[in-house]
Amino acid sequence: MRTKYDICIVGGCGHVGLPLGLAFADRGKKVVLYDINEKAIANINKGNMPFKEEGAENVLQRVIKNKQLLATNKQEFIQDVDIVVLVIGTPVDEHLNPKVGEILHAIKEVENYLNDDQLLIMRSTLYPGVTGKVKAYLERKGKITDVAFCPERIVEGHALTELYELPQIIAGCTPEATQRAKDLFKTLTTKIIIAQPIEAELAKLFTNTWRYINFAISNQFYMIANSSGVDFYNVYNAMTEDYPRLRSFAKAGLAAGPCLFKDTMQLSAFSSNNFFLGHAAMLVNEGLPGFIVDSIKKKYDLAHSAVGLLGMAFKADNDDPRESLSYKLKKELEVEAALVLCNDPYIKDPRFVTIDYIKKKADIIILATPHSLYRDIDWKDKPVIDVWNFYDKGGLIK
Repeated sequence: MRTKYDICIVGGCGHVGLPLGLAFADRGKKVVLYDINEKAIANINKGNMPFKEEGAENVLQRVIKNKQLLATNKQEFIQDVDIVVLVIGTPVDEHLNPKVGEILHAIKEVENYLNDDQLLIMRSTLYPGVTGKVKAYLERKGKITDVAFCPERIVEGHALTELYELPQIIAGCTPEATQRAKDLFKTLTTKIIIAQPIEAELAKLFTNTWRYINFAISNQFYMIANSSGVDFYNVYNAMTEDYPRLRSFAKAGLAAGPCLFKDTMQLSAFSSNNFFLGHAAMLVNEGLPGFIVDSIKKKYDLAHSAVGLLGMAFKADNDDPRESLSYKLKKELEVEAALVLCNDPYIKDPRFVTIDYIKKKADIIILATPHSLYRDIDWKDKPVIDVWNFYDKGGLIK
């Protein structure tokens, strides 16, 4: 007889599903992770994390030992649980339009395993209105499965802290679905916020878009200052020191990752492409790599220089390369520089080289991702392009 599980997370071996599964399992739920990634499944069942997540490996080993969690590629596990969590979000296509069909395709893949007694929770970012469309689709198929949208809002790498500390937005299509989702997430956090599905969908998009625009403001200011020969961080420090109204003012840097840009473009599509602020933010953030390269060309003989590019993950102390602007910067440098050498301590890539090799061969250093491991490196007299002001020597490209 198969073990009875409480929750099945579809797409459960990734950056959203696995930390959520670990959190529920560590709070006493029996969790099964359904995925098609065979390598990740094998690693998880052995107690090995397939990606970097603070504190996760100890939790994983504990819940595997206690038989609270299982990773599998067998879809039939879906039909035996009370709650199904779908962590597949809405991507955008090459024209930056939301691909809503991919969500419905994912539902079609599992619909034969869903039953009327279950609660289906959508977890990743959804285009506004999709939760209701999923509910309507299931009803057309003769299923009265409860449906809710409960967006994740954690910072990647710190999920097992934030899942317990942050409030959880709950948005059911019916009062029953809302109550069931509320009861589930109360095992993780005491703070629950109730919303309508489209409110929750917009709340997630607004949250990520606000962050993306915030970064764009800083990056635009950085480019204005640099173009005038002014160190942005002298201005930044003057603005922010002991001035509480600018606490949310971000530092400049490559603003990327699998969510912020994508969700800004979804919000733009939802507003019939009248979201000019979002488009402007895209032009600024996506334009920063080009600005860096152009600024270096004005100061150095880039065509005859070897460039050491530090950090290829999309954020510091992380191993996730998805949508990292470091790769865009690399491509632009490869057009202009004699040689581009890349390093990242957390990403395995046979094309990457060691720090010692970069020290020996590179003429110019660019800090693309400010990993902590780069902090104490002595670059001697090599010029270091540090948009983040990671080394506390200012951000002026000089």
